[in-house]
Amino acid sequence: MSDILTELSEAARTRVAENKAIVSLEEMKARTVALGNDGRFPFEVALRSGGISFICEVKRASPSKGMIAEDFDPLAIARDYGSAGAECISVLTEPTRFLGDIRYLEAIHREVDVPLLRKDFIVDEYMIYEAKAAGASAVLLIVSILTEDELVRFLGLCDDLGLSALVEIHDESEAETAVRCGARIVGVNNRNLRDFTVDPTNCLKLRRSIPKEILFVAESGIKDRDDIRRLENEGVDAVLIGETLMRSDDKSAKLRSLRCG
Repeated sequence: MSDILTELSEAARTRVAENKAIVSLEEMKARTVALGNDGRFPFEVALRSGGISFICEVKRASPSKGMIAEDFDPLAIARDYGSAGAECISVLTEPTRFLGDIRYLEAIHREVDVPLLRKDFIVDEYMIYEAKAAGASAVLLIVSILTEDELVRFLGLCDDLGLSALVEIHDESEAETAVRCGARIVGVNNRNLRDFTVDPTNCLKLRRSIPKEILFVAESGIKDRDDIRRLENEGVDAVLIGETLMRSDDKSAKLRSLRCG
């Protein structure tokens, strides 16, 4: 199997090995222990705040679109989102094709009081400890790149650390896996991460596969207020929006227009 998702997963494993040589797993664990776990899970609390919630993404580039933001100031972007009322912020930390960096997450955590999602291709527990140490409130777990045993183990580790997990799926089989493994938040990616094609209706097709008590997030291909209304009518709890906001010159105004029309 040769595709973008496999490439990104393998790159993540290489990155983990390199990072462990600099900061050991034991040291990374010690850093997270010092932070504690107050059991509040602010990411989930924010998504249950009433009405459809917005997870706004800080993203410089993508494999499908190349460079999205030449003039890229992640902290300024996050501040704009926060001032415009974003419930949560997603921060790309994948460096090879998305040009992300975990230091963006660290900087935003220090300056912006909004729950943060580390968006990356998590293939090792090290990356979950790393996310906690950097200030994340949640991590992305992609069902298609994890075994079922890994997904269960990573969900348990997130609970232990006080992190939420956005469990990402793309089809019916993955929906069943996410529910069976105990996901509390499920995100349906309208983009197929193997070839990066987008079907904006994919999340609507899978809405009934996810029990109502599980938070349901629509991801990718959301462009305007009409899209938001359609998702609201189908009982979607939250949307994760990246490119639509990142391409806007006035991100605060764009977010307000998505929320209110």
